[in-house]
Amino acid sequence: MNEPSLLDYLKSKLSPWQTEELDLPDIVEEEPAGSPRPASVLSKYSSLKDLPWRTIFAFALALFGQRLLEPPVESYFVPAGYYLLAVIVLGWALAARELRLPDTVEQSEAEDPLTLRRNWFIAAMLFSVLAFVFFTNNLFSTLNVSLWLAAITCLVISLTITDWRANLAAAGAFFTRPYWSLPVTRWGVLLLAVFAVAAFFRFYDLTGTPAEPFSDHAEKLLDVYNVTQGQSNIFFVRNTGREFLQMYWTAFVGWASGTGISFMSLKLGTALLGFFALPFIYMLGRDLFNRRVGLFALLLSGMAYWLNVTSRVGLRFPLFPAFTAPVLFFILRGLRNQNRNDFIWAGLFLGLGLHGYSSFRIVPFVVAAAILLYLIHTHSVIQRRQAVLLLAVVALAAFLVFLPLLRVMIEMPDMVLYRAMTRIAETERPLPGPAWQILLENIGKSMLMMNVDNGIIWVHSVPLRPALDVVSGVFFAFGYLMLFVRYLRKRDWLDLFLLLAVPMLMLSSSLSLAFPEENPSLNRSGGAAIVVFLIAALALDGLYSALRESASRWGRGMAFGLVGFLLVWSGYQNYDLVLNQYSSIFRYSAWNTSEMGRVITAFEAAGNSLENAFVVPYPHWVDTRLVGVWAGYPTRDFALWREQLGMVQNLPGGKMFLVKEDDTETLDVLRALYPNGSYSLYNSRTPGKNFWIVFVPPAGVPALP
Repeated sequence: MNEPSLLDYLKSKLSPWQTEELDLPDIVEEEPAGSPRPASVLSKYSSLKDLPWRTIFAFALALFGQRLLEPPVESYFVPAGYYLLAVIVLGWALAARELRLPDTVEQSEAEDPLTLRRNWFIAAMLFSVLAFVFFTNNLFSTLNVSLWLAAITCLVISLTITDWRANLAAAGAFFTRPYWSLPVTRWGVLLLAVFAVAAFFRFYDLTGTPAEPFSDHAEKLLDVYNVTQGQSNIFFVRNTGREFLQMYWTAFVGWASGTGISFMSLKLGTALLGFFALPFIYMLGRDLFNRRVGLFALLLSGMAYWLNVTSRVGLRFPLFPAFTAPVLFFILRGLRNQNRNDFIWAGLFLGLGLHGYSSFRIVPFVVAAAILLYLIHTHSVIQRRQAVLLLAVVALAAFLVFLPLLRVMIEMPDMVLYRAMTRIAETERPLPGPAWQILLENIGKSMLMMNVDNGIIWVHSVPLRPALDVVSGVFFAFGYLMLFVRYLRKRDWLDLFLLLAVPMLMLSSSLSLAFPEENPSLNRSGGAAIVVFLIAALALDGLYSALRESASRWGRGMAFGLVGFLLVWSGYQNYDLVLNQYSSIFRYSAWNTSEMGRVITAFEAAGNSLENAFVVPYPHWVDTRLVGVWAGYPTRDFALWREQLGMVQNLPGGKMFLVKEDDTETLDVLRALYPNGSYSLYNSRTPGKNFWIVFVPPAGVPALP
């Protein structure tokens, strides 16, 4: 047998898609006779001085540097210096084999049987054509939804590699058992505890964080109200257009929880959607690497300020990561296991995600990139052909799920694509510079978002701070660098995909060419968070393993103690970011419509007619529709313009007017029209949000003192 030459090795590294990949054998130094041999690739440390001190020192330097990037940042040179030193020491640790990332799972070379239940497939195609025909006028109906669901069901049955009869028999046997048993393991208890921590961060003080809605919420609630009244749109055209998923989901949540058409229904609905992504994040780390990586990824993402603020705000933002997580889980596991069923699930979630948030439209390109990288790196002709066929399975499943919106896009493309085109093209305003230059700058800002600056939009962020906490920021930066180094050494397509997936999933934000000031943004980059926290978990597991490999009690103790300390630090900072800083910024930035709603509710409870309660609009003040939401009348707009004040003089009964504190012109008009009115300043709990309450008693009733 001929040994590979150095030339063969170089060819395998330069063109892994053409030749079998080769690795140089490890260099093993000769040991003196009688010397003990190492038990593993990593050194077995026997005392405190033999701990992986290079690794510890590298992470310590990076933590100092990242801490200096917390606002207010006095200088970027000092933290950059710390990071540079940290990277140098990290390289030293990698060269000394103190630290390594967890290995990926072995890739299967199973062959797909290429089976197809032909009759079911033909039925799927017929039902899909009929559904497309009947998806008219931008409306769901009993007929077209039934045809649509029938098409999807038939397609799944036709393609799935499953013995349906055997599965049904097994399910029947399970449910007819006289008793069920649930094994309790230490790992299971730990996993449940981590999910409980994530649930705390998602749902604690959801009523007060954020405290107030703004105009986008008013638009959403009007759409939700229309749904409850039987208006079954596929695409909601209000406010530049929105996909349907959040509207129907919020209507269901409001009905199921009893919160009705309210701001709380919006927040509860999106918080639940944000939580939906977490099991897939855990399974993604577990199935691609190991269960500890999955647990770390789950905990970091569950506590993360980034995903928590976008989940709490009550807008469509969490729909991006909520469906990106299962798509990535199924497509990556499918490629490694060559399991057709995983590709079917990936396609179903891909199509469903396209009905959620427009930023998700980048995910089909990410899926295509994953399969392309797999094709380039695999050496088997059979596996390449199989991957192309399985890509077709993903595309077909996604296409059928996407069918309703496809019909709407054909009927009114300008409306469905309007929001995206205002950002990418010159639909709303000219580009402020060359498109390629803006794009490169935007990509750079997006990649720096995790560690430096996540933008200036108070709605879904704490402005001018990193998107990650100090601990997660360091582990992401180190994990990203270590993945790059490992790819250069091993050429694993999965490593390269994880590296490229981060900037690709941020393109929804980076492609804001007409409005580059809107980049970076946590909401439009939300899908990237799935990969970001997975990479951070890889580095965290690498540190844990480096410490845990020690044979001494020092290493084992430090593995638990140091990693536990870092996770507690991360949790504490994320708690402060979400429930203190973000909560306060949002309260100061949004107008206090909840207090106005309570005033109107008290006015009505005192026996006055709701028809006599008004809010006088003022530039850049409250959205008067939201006052009605808080008062329990989500479709009522309490606005009465200054010019219209005289038109309600003859209304019987008492009247009430709410006026902005510094709107002196309106106050003068009211004093002239209603000389017997009483004027009191409502002192808001939020400084700068006071407003006047002008009460006009019924005719014949003296004014209040």
